[in-house]
Amino acid sequence: MVVLSQPALNRFFLPKPCKPSTTLFTGVPVVDLSDPDAKTLIVKACKEFGFFKLINHGVPFEFMTNLEKQALSFFEKPQPEKDRAGPPDPFGYGSKRIGPNGDVGWVEYLLLNTNPDVISPKSLFIFRENPENFRVAVEEYIKAVKNMCYVVLELMAEGLGIAQRNVLSRLVKDERSDSCFRLNHYPPCPETQTFNGQNLVGFGEHTDPQIISVLRSNSTSGLQICLTDGTWVSVPPDHTSFFINVGDTLQVMTNGRFKSVKHRVLADTSKSRLSMIYFGGPPLSEKIAPLPSLMLKEEESLYKEFTWWEYKKAAYNSRLADNRLGPFEKYAG
Repeated sequence: MVVLSQPALNRFFLPKPCKPSTTLFTGVPVVDLSDPDAKTLIVKACKEFGFFKLINHGVPFEFMTNLEKQALSFFEKPQPEKDRAGPPDPFGYGSKRIGPNGDVGWVEYLLLNTNPDVISPKSLFIFRENPENFRVAVEEYIKAVKNMCYVVLELMAEGLGIAQRNVLSRLVKDERSDSCFRLNHYPPCPETQTFNGQNLVGFGEHTDPQIISVLRSNSTSGLQICLTDGTWVSVPPDHTSFFINVGDTLQVMTNGRFKSVKHRVLADTSKSRLSMIYFGGPPLSEKIAPLPSLMLKEEESLYKEFTWWEYKKAAYNSRLADNRLGPFEKYAG
């Protein structure tokens, strides 16, 4: 477990406290993937929130529960065994530290790459050191989520009125796609009760740099999103559904029409939280700029053109809460 003893709760490792939100957000957009009007609802949600819940998604529920079981089996191992799969490079096992720039959280995680032809050494080690059914559970889950993601991205393109239906999905389908998969485990954190009613941050506020993120978690709450007025609201958990996030890259490709949602996770005082996130990214050499088919007459790009590698490198060198798109924006004057 990643739970720290009381003496270890020093300022260096201690995530910052955060006032618990009492607002349970009941306005999360819900999109039924089987609804003939799904494309319109998806576009509306991406413009207003950059976030929506997806139901009737077609991913077998047993794939979710099987992977959850296998993942919890890994995270329940003794700490020395888990540490053998780290430190992350960025793939592999990590705990507390999030990235290389000082961010910490009440979390432990596994980060895996998703291209079966280019498996990282750390991913191979993790699969080799765990029962074969762990690798099977990961691969069958990722395959199903990828297929669902392609459908969502193609519905986005249709809803935006783009004739080339695969203009977004082709980037994630590409064999060189730089996508990854993350398993986050947030152990119970009873120590939160000692911080004047404030919760510890499990994963600090940030936006996702990729095109799209597909999140599934267990029934423990903790996920929060930031609304356009700056208010943080708690998202009711739903272990049968997926939550879709617009990433920074998609915000650029839509020239700001879609909003990359800022989100965070707060630690729970009594229950553990497990989340599985598929991050759909383009090939490293892909040039990122607003889609010409979306640009209205005389509409100017809000962003400088960059490659996904350039943006990924900049994001990796930033802090979680930084405005990662800031250096790539075109400022008036």
